[in-house]
Amino acid sequence: MTVVAVIAKECRPGRVKTRLTPPFAPDEAAALAAAALDDTLDVVAALPVGRRVLYFDGDAVPEAAAGFDVLAQSPGDLDERLAHLFDALAEPTLLVGMDTPQLTPELVASALSVGHDDTADAWLGPAADGGFWALAMREPDGGVIRGVPMSRDDTGRLQLERLEAAGLVVRLLDELTDVDTAESAASVALAAPGTRFARLHRRLTEGRT
Repeated sequence: MTVVAVIAKECRPGRVKTRLTPPFAPDEAAALAAAALDDTLDVVAALPVGRRVLYFDGDAVPEAAAGFDVLAQSPGDLDERLAHLFDALAEPTLLVGMDTPQLTPELVASALSVGHDDTADAWLGPAADGGFWALAMREPDGGVIRGVPMSRDDTGRLQLERLEAAGLVVRLLDELTDVDTAESAASVALAAPGTRFARLHRRLTEGRT
């Protein structure tokens, strides 16, 4: 069965979603991040998979991660941390981030087949900012991630090229918008109005101009 892992860090003010400040205060930005993470964990908890992992940087594990195996993130830059996770897991693995509270089971359904569908070796979910929000591999290999420059507007393209250069057949998931700025937060809240993230966003922005 496929493993689904969520990479996340503890949602403390001043440590997460700093690009939301302003207009949001640091504690509001942290609360939005926590809501996005809980939305993501809820979706993953409902997926028909054999194992769920929270790849976590922090001490206070969210209550929504009940039933998840919690693995501490390794040191290093993001590419090293992602590579470490994919080296540590032997089963077909789908990784998602904590910045897409609009995630639904339908959006990752194709990638969940990576363990038994031999028409694709990997799936990549491109993000609107040029990164990626999901990565799945039938045979996890950190070597195809390590060294890819992260947090750039060409990260997704470079990751796709690295996967294909390794001889993998790669399919693409739908493009999603990460919550990084006030503008993207508003866009995601509108796209997924029933999420915790959207409800909190509406409360925080009500009456603001």
